[in-house]
Amino acid sequence: QVRLVESGGGLVQPGGSLRLSCAASGSISSINPMGWYRQAPGKQRELVATFSNFGTTYAESVKGRFTISRDNAENTVTLQMNSLKPEDTAVYYCNYKTTARYNYWGQGTQVTVSS
Repeated sequence: QVRLVESGGGLVQPGGSLRLSCAASGSISSINPMGWYRQAPGKQRELVATFSNFGTTYAESVKGRFTISRDNAENTVTLQMNSLKPEDTAVYYCNYKTTARYNYWGQGTQVTVSS
């Protein structure tokens, strides 16, 4: 069993920054991907960024603004979000994908970008 706990969401003005963190516990393997997804009201959940042994993957809409990092010793994954835009407003979910392609999700953290 895997448990994911996110922190760091909140309200920020356009152009501002936020840092999201996810702490994982349970049966975690460093070879399996961890990352972040988001879901805006009325929209499907979408990939933001993932970190795996093959490298990092970013959605086109966040490239150059967001940076994902992972600490395998601490089982944490962090998303540094800079130059935030109103369209980044969403609930952000931490994700861990097992070798069998099963997805674990955190409870989500709200990010609101508004003036």
